[in-house]
Amino acid sequence: MMDTTLSSVISTSFAPPMAAAFASSLMFLQASNGDVFEKNHDELDIEFLGNVEGKPWRFQTNLYGNGSTSRGREERYRLWFDPSKEFHRYSILWTAKNIIFYVDEVPIREVVRSDEMGGDYPTKPMSIYATIWDASSWATNGGKIKVNYDYAPFTADFKELVLEGCPMDPIQEYPDFTTCKEKDAWLETRNFAVLTPKRRSAMRKFRQHYMYYSCCYDVWRYPVKLPDCVIDPIEKARFNETGRLRFSGSHKKQAKIAKARRKKKQRAASKERTEM
Repeated sequence: MMDTTLSSVISTSFAPPMAAAFASSLMFLQASNGDVFEKNHDELDIEFLGNVEGKPWRFQTNLYGNGSTSRGREERYRLWFDPSKEFHRYSILWTAKNIIFYVDEVPIREVVRSDEMGGDYPTKPMSIYATIWDASSWATNGGKIKVNYDYAPFTADFKELVLEGCPMDPIQEYPDFTTCKEKDAWLETRNFAVLTPKRRSAMRKFRQHYMYYSCCYDVWRYPVKLPDCVIDPIEKARFNETGRLRFSGSHKKQAKIAKARRKKKQRAASKERTEM
């Protein structure tokens, strides 16, 4: 656990355990205040899910505010690299206005605070944690693959930790939020806090290629969409009503099917012109 802050940027480079050792383990880079606010805690997560050797690594982002654990805001993604082979940087920007998750220099998700979110937006001081724990019941293939303790102990390597924020008393239950206005203003002007058109384009490409689940498109779970969800029609077309990708969850398969459909339409249009 590290210092308690209110509004911050958390950034670190780390390498999780190797794939064979990591099946059905879960690794957190987490901001939380569950030790102080047991029933109404806030939380921000980057979570590496269990991995099977030779398969793409998967991870998710999530957030809770004021104990809203019944309204999880998970998004899940595949990585284009093996994070256990080398260090990569993972970052979370948290301000009074928005939250941005980064992998290396690429923004992958933004949550913009709105009045409709109410207490679901994290607002209380949080500390920083990094943990590894057994998530055999669900993390890998829906819990079908369990942790192999023959590979224990499980370790992860960290370096280059950056924590910029407004320091708070870790046991102060009702902090004076006005003391952080200056730090908030400073954070909001930093380079990493501004999503330029170039960065938004990079985020859109990441989500098109690597996101395979979003709570925003999971209408079975949330018939009424969460207030912070911004529905992208192009993005939505790739997901079914469970929030998962169509076509067995494969981006490559999606691309092949979409290409085949385009060719079929082109052939039909060409045939129609020929007959005329």
